Amino acid sequence: MTGLTEQLSATTLLRFATAGSVDDGKSTLVGRLLHDSKSILTDQLEAVEAASLKRGQEAPDLALLTDGLRAEREQGITIDVAYRYFATTRRRFILADTPGHVQYTRNMVTGASTAELAVVLVDARNGVVEQTRRHAAVAALLRVPHVVLAVNKMDLVEYAEPVFAAIAEEFTAYAASLGVPEITAIPISALAGDNVVEPSANMDWYGGPTVLEHLETVPVSHDLASCKARFPVQYVIRPQTAEHPDYRGYAGQIASGALRVGEAVTVLPSGRTSTITGIDALGEAVDIAWAPQSVTVTLADDLDISRGDLIAPSGTAPATTQDVEATVCHVADQPLTVGQRVLLKHTTRTVKAIVKEIPSRLTLDDLSQHPDPGQLVANDIGRVKVRTAEPLALDAYRDSRRTGSFLLIDPADGTTLAAGMAGDSFAAEAVQAVADDEGWDF
Repeated sequence: MTGLTEQLSATTLLRFATAGSVDDGKSTLVGRLLHDSKSILTDQLEAVEAASLKRGQEAPDLALLTDGLRAEREQGITIDVAYRYFATTRRRFILADTPGHVQYTRNMVTGASTAELAVVLVDARNGVVEQTRRHAAVAALLRVPHVVLAVNKMDLVEYAEPVFAAIAEEFTAYAASLGVPEITAIPISALAGDNVVEPSANMDWYGGPTVLEHLETVPVSHDLASCKARFPVQYVIRPQTAEHPDYRGYAGQIASGALRVGEAVTVLPSGRTSTITGIDALGEAVDIAWAPQSVTVTLADDLDISRGDLIAPSGTAPATTQDVEATVCHVADQPLTVGQRVLLKHTTRTVKAIVKEIPSRLTLDDLSQHPDPGQLVANDIGRVKVRTAEPLALDAYRDSRRTGSFLLIDPADGTTLAAGMAGDSFAAEAVQAVADDEGWDF
């Protein structure tokens, strides 16, 4: 057991999300991943087998491993985002199984917002459909670095290579036009287990990785430690004891990059500068700390710093602004309207704001912009201009998914209204064409 613990502590963590249209087999794929990688407990499997027998199914319905809500089990659909944690000897995983229905697009945004990889399922019989394009667009908007196209139910099309090739080519061209940087297509049968964990004997024409092999080996390219350093202050520590009469430390989690003792830093939004004199991590003094470590930082000067302030290296500190332009996904049932007063939560800072303008609403079917919609309703994605009461140190979302994102909140009851991504919608330079012989990875 000790050996396995040591192995897991040395492995990397991959956060990924599944998406796709209704009945494309997302929950079955997740169940197959957990089952074939031996990541479920015996009692869990026994419960699934018993539930499957009650429904008249001889084989266990692996989708039940993720569909936890009663309404999900009764309807045979996924409604809420189901998170699952599992590990192999090569990597640890946090998986978000997201719904396929159009009305639950906001749930897909929630699941994919922290993902480094998205698995988009397509039914081989139906090919690329409207919801497939919608999920590819959401993945592009959220700057998910890696997208896997899992062409599922290949057993129902007699494992035909031309069917897979046509779907892979169409999806790859579309996703690449949105600026998705990496697309890998894999033909699978989640129900039969083909190319999920074990290679398929029915598709000898495919020489690429299985789904699990790709998940275990894909580079986690969105490395928080390689971004510009950002340290949102969560709490100011002032013990004021006889032992520490003048101690003043700033505690929080490093959102991105690395902080070093002796480094000149700027505190935002005040713009005052100082130098890092000490970093405490897990009760020990260190010379360097990096995301996503939780640390306490001490500075050379006694500055007026409180929760919500941002500490950043002086050479790479972000500009502050009170005018925020962003793409938002509206997640609340009540609409977001022009002139509405909201709270804007960015990292540990929450400020009053007003929605000044909603320039457009994105039609995900064809990526057209509907100008001046006046409001956004649940599951809408649109552009907004917000004026804040206080300056914010906001990065562009393309540069940092952590410090380029924010929430709009209803000040009356604390309901989350929208999830925002500062800056441009899609990648500035989307790939416009993909060579015919490179439409998928073999």
